[in-house]
Amino acid sequence: MLKQKGQTSVGLITLILFVVVFFIFSFLGLPIYQSLVYVLAAIFFIIAFLNTDIALILIILSMLLSPEIRAGGLSDRNVLVRAEDIFLFVIFFGWLSKMAIKKELGLLKRTTLNTLMLSYIFICLLSSALGIITGNTDFKRSIFYNLKYFEYFLLFFMVSNNIKSVKQVKVFIFFVLLTCFIVCIVAWSQIPSGQRLSAPFESEGGEPNTFAAYLLLMIGLSMGLFFYLQQKRLRFALFGLLVLAMVAFVLTLSREAWVGFFPMFLTFIILHKRLRYPLILVLLVCLAFLPMWLPKKVHDRFQDAFAQEKTYTLFGKKIQVSESTGARIDTWAVALKHLSQRPILGSGVPTGSVIDNQYTRVLTETGLVGFLVFMGLLMLLFRNTLYIYWEMTDPFIKGLSLGFLAGFVGLLFQSFAAAVFILIRVMEPFWLLAAIIVAIPEISKEEATF
Repeated sequence: MLKQKGQTSVGLITLILFVVVFFIFSFLGLPIYQSLVYVLAAIFFIIAFLNTDIALILIILSMLLSPEIRAGGLSDRNVLVRAEDIFLFVIFFGWLSKMAIKKELGLLKRTTLNTLMLSYIFICLLSSALGIITGNTDFKRSIFYNLKYFEYFLLFFMVSNNIKSVKQVKVFIFFVLLTCFIVCIVAWSQIPSGQRLSAPFESEGGEPNTFAAYLLLMIGLSMGLFFYLQQKRLRFALFGLLVLAMVAFVLTLSREAWVGFFPMFLTFIILHKRLRYPLILVLLVCLAFLPMWLPKKVHDRFQDAFAQEKTYTLFGKKIQVSESTGARIDTWAVALKHLSQRPILGSGVPTGSVIDNQYTRVLTETGLVGFLVFMGLLMLLFRNTLYIYWEMTDPFIKGLSLGFLAGFVGLLFQSFAAAVFILIRVMEPFWLLAAIIVAIPEISKEEATF
């Protein structure tokens, strides 16, 4: 009787949540004429209820292969809804409905990241509520941005709860890499245009920096697997993917992502003892000869960073940089100004202006408390991934963990010049991979026991 009541309660909560989110999307001005998206959302809900694995595969494919829908009434350049935003929430509610019937699945699988993740969600909501009350944050924009932030964590919870075997992990990773392959082929088709390469279904002008961040993560993942997998067929496929991704990565002309590439590569040099010296040799050869091989527009893009447009004084010496580089330096002054006014919980999510620096953005939005929790979450994920890499002996798991770790390091460095950890096309694959990594010790233990 109690079980039946519990199932009814969860089912009722799921229905209420579904209605609330639908109301929020309508309130934000999403065009109702996007009937196809809603029909697909209904199908995804049914699929998630019947088979979560298939639903997650559809989400993986839609991460980079779904169109965007502009949210009416919001003028910010980042305020966009993609089809996978809707699909992810719908799948999440379908998954909740499934758990209402199958109580043995559990509502939330315990992982090492849960406490800090939930704490950060709470801090974002609290700082946003205070920001709305004090007039520092717009109500509609705050709802939208918080939903965007939290959907990454919903994906993490859903994936970590659904991972049961290494075989299942391999299937998900296959579709992650397949999506990357398709996206790279589309990007290569843009090369004749002479424009900066971008992912499919972007708005006019594209988002080359976002695409570069995604490729940085995928290059790290592919390199890790390439270094550890032994099957020649798989290594050949991974090498081909690396070539496609590297060319597309360079032609995004994203300087901040280029900067992130070197820490990513150094991560492999430091952690992969067997290939350390060959990798150092490869790096030296590339540094020596790549400048002669790279197209002129790559050289021009690099030199633009040092255009004499803004002057700064560092240790008594004057340094001249481009307007774009100067704007990223100035974000620290903006963050410190906000922090001096509201140091504890910040000004609320989101900030009043675009800040191209993840760390200063978190400081501005959630204050010192939110910043410490956010950095603690990333540090804990880094430590857990490093532990898995050292402790596991399976080549696939070692390659997966090292590749993710290297891509993670690259994104951390790119975040000094871009708000990487709020970009949906980067964070959905990132937190999906993070959920898989965090779940690996338990599933490996269960399979060994079995």
